[in-house]
Amino acid sequence: MESIVETMVGRGREQEVLSGFVTAPGGRSLVLQGDAGVGKSTLLEHVVRLAADDGQQVIRAAGVEAESGLPFAGLHQLLYPLLSCIDELDSGQREVFDVVFGRGGGIPPSAMTLGIAVLDLLALAASERPLLLVVDDGQWLDTASTDVCGFVGRRLTGSSVRLVVSLRSDVSSGFDTAALPTLAVATLSESASEELLDRHHPGLDAQIRRLVLDEAQGNPLALLELPPYVRGNRAGRDPVELSGYTGVPLPQRLQQMYASRIKALDSAVRAQLLRGALDGVRAGTAAGRAGGSRFRMADAGEAVECGLLDVDPLTGDFVFRHPLVRSAVVQMATPNERRAAHAALARVHRDDLERRATHLAACAVDPDEEVAAALEAAADSATRRGGALTAVAWLTRAAELSESHEERSRRLGSAAYIAGHSGRLHHAQQLVRSDSGLDDHDSPSSVVTSAYAALFEEGDLRSSQRQVFAAISTLRDSGVQERDEALTRLVVLLLAINQYVGDADMWERSHQLLDSLGDLVSPHARVYQDAWGDVVRRGAGVHERVESALAHLRDLEPWDITRLGVAAYHVDVLSRYRPLLQRTVEREVEAGAVADAMTMLNLIMLDQIAVGEWDEAERTGQRTLDLTTRLNHPLFSFHTRGYLGLVAALRGEVEQARELQAMVDTWARPRGVGFLTQIADAVGTMAALSEGDYEAAYLNAIGITPPGSFTPYAHQASRTLLDLVEAALATGRSEQARTHALAARDAGLPDISPRLALLTYGSLAMTTSDPQEADDLFHRAQTHPGAAAFPFELARIRLAQGTRLRHTQGRKAARPSLTLAAETFERLGAAAWTERARAELSATSASAPASTAHLAALTWQERRIADLAAGGLTNKEIGERMHLSPRTVSSHLYHAFPKLGVTTRAALRDALGGTPDQTA
Repeated sequence: MESIVETMVGRGREQEVLSGFVTAPGGRSLVLQGDAGVGKSTLLEHVVRLAADDGQQVIRAAGVEAESGLPFAGLHQLLYPLLSCIDELDSGQREVFDVVFGRGGGIPPSAMTLGIAVLDLLALAASERPLLLVVDDGQWLDTASTDVCGFVGRRLTGSSVRLVVSLRSDVSSGFDTAALPTLAVATLSESASEELLDRHHPGLDAQIRRLVLDEAQGNPLALLELPPYVRGNRAGRDPVELSGYTGVPLPQRLQQMYASRIKALDSAVRAQLLRGALDGVRAGTAAGRAGGSRFRMADAGEAVECGLLDVDPLTGDFVFRHPLVRSAVVQMATPNERRAAHAALARVHRDDLERRATHLAACAVDPDEEVAAALEAAADSATRRGGALTAVAWLTRAAELSESHEERSRRLGSAAYIAGHSGRLHHAQQLVRSDSGLDDHDSPSSVVTSAYAALFEEGDLRSSQRQVFAAISTLRDSGVQERDEALTRLVVLLLAINQYVGDADMWERSHQLLDSLGDLVSPHARVYQDAWGDVVRRGAGVHERVESALAHLRDLEPWDITRLGVAAYHVDVLSRYRPLLQRTVEREVEAGAVADAMTMLNLIMLDQIAVGEWDEAERTGQRTLDLTTRLNHPLFSFHTRGYLGLVAALRGEVEQARELQAMVDTWARPRGVGFLTQIADAVGTMAALSEGDYEAAYLNAIGITPPGSFTPYAHQASRTLLDLVEAALATGRSEQARTHALAARDAGLPDISPRLALLTYGSLAMTTSDPQEADDLFHRAQTHPGAAAFPFELARIRLAQGTRLRHTQGRKAARPSLTLAAETFERLGAAAWTERARAELSATSASAPASTAHLAALTWQERRIADLAAGGLTNKEIGERMHLSPRTVSSHLYHAFPKLGVTTRAALRDALGGTPDQTA
């Protein structure tokens, strides 16, 4: 028998490249790309033979159209032979594979997380023997598998793993943008075509030979297959007449050729071929689907004899000779024959939820509630496995097969809901409109879809708020007895809109409405109700409820994780869930579910800000802003700008912070988006604090909430506790500062979150007049179990403690706190705060009069204001004397303090070198 190399003609260049690919040291990847029938599969067989001769382990997989919508189907083929190696990985990586392959619960990982785990698995499998992964017909691989293969293929350098993928040039796929090295497989030259034709079909009539060469145009499959077809159809006609199909693409002509052979088969054999084609039995030599049930063609020897099938020498299974044969089998079948085949395959896959549902849907004609329910269950599975778009298609089909209008509407609503969360709002609206039984826009699905459009796109939030509220009221008044998806979606949507609008009256009305529904409101929605609105009054115990909910990941949809993440942010326990969000967000971005992804990215950014990863936070924010801008989601765009403004303010980049603050406020305030206007006010507060303009900081802070109280449903009211206290103290408003700190204690803020505990104890310590109480409270703040998770706030409290200690207990006692504060500010990149802490720390050294250079560095106005401040005048009194605003006075002092090496008014007298002149 001739070897593969001996039967290949005109492929010297390709063989040379592939030989180097297989034998050169190190891991690598390669894509073979060319037209159908050009010889890619033959070249893959050549690669396999070379690898086997070199002692390498070979694992093969193939993409098939029937499986292109099943998440991870292709990856399962590749990794199934390595399941024993998976058990040798650490527990975290085993969990990743358990989720992907249905061996355990949890959230499906992102392509990056899974790709890293796959790389580790492949490295383990190749540790004793080099490994070759072969993927034929990669264009039909499911999206999730393509993403992972692309990720892995770009990172094989230095390993003992090689990956080779074949692709059809005329079919787009995820590999097109995977940036893997590519070898273009072109058609054969004229001389090579003649050699191949003469070798396999010697003695052809000259006219037929010329016709075949002209029609094949260098395509090897056509050169091998056309001669019998031409001879068999000549029937006394002149060969020139056989070129009547010229102009039809070659793959279609080859399918026509295969169709003539299929017609001649016995009906039972045709049925076997059809089931194999519809179930994804691959073409060429390879094992069938790894693991689980699969269809095996039987009694099909007749198809082998006529060149439609081959026999796999490893398994003995019948396999299609070429993908075009499989396509021809499906195209030739009648609708009834295809439905019968799908019904048979549904029985084969009775234990495989998603495959069974796919075949049941294809064989159903009339409404069938059993099939619709199976499709709905498969859609739920696909959603949790990262296949949101597949879920929309299955739910749409389930709606078509529903036996009642109510079930049809419910399933269309679910499809629209998932489409909306995937950022496909127009598709969602089309699905809702397709429910022909509705003659108005007041159905729950219609209300939900239009309200999400108003949220995610630029819309009237208050109008949507009223519409959703009315829809819930209608359901309640109709006597609804059971909790259902429509009600739950409306309730959660109302809470989300309420959070953004921030209207206290509507929140109170909503609480009354939801309380009247009792147990019809889901436990998750109750968490959102308490966390998203007024966390000061309703936040106690929320973090335990969030933890309990997230302990059951297997039961959660992506949007559940997003919403619980928002609740975790409001009670400051987001850090422990950030890894979950990062795994989920990458998957959602890859799968196109961008609406949830944008919220998750904002949550990740908020946690990065909280823990002091400000560079990473800015990168996350820029990524989110690019995504939201590109997809035209204004709400999320300005939301992200607000957080970028906060990062800039923390760093002391005041000009940029105020520019972003103005952008957010200009967009949000006219639209009544209170959530964003509060973020803008918080940015202004922090920018002023960084600049040392304490008067402006105070005015911004009391715009969020007045001292001594926490404005209901103002989510920044508690978050800016320390800001208001510090600004009040710096502007001589000690009574207001103390009142606000006591209000935090009396409101029970330390019981709500670790951050609020830190801020409350710190504020109480800064405002008490009792030295022992201050020491105890500073100690309590800094030793709180959650304090280290909020380094910026902790450093501010240490700065305040060190400053106080320097005045009450001396320089030596102050240095430890001030040193820690200065080091933290410097590590975070908070330039203004670092300078402030360093100046205070320098004051703990031996005192020395200010140098002439220091004094000379002051402007006349700075020197005059410093003299008056050293004499004990307030900013307001100084302003009255110099005809300046208190804010301008504060700004001049901010610039003067570092020049003099001081941070407080009390140090000004010594720094100025004598008794200040208080004359006007």
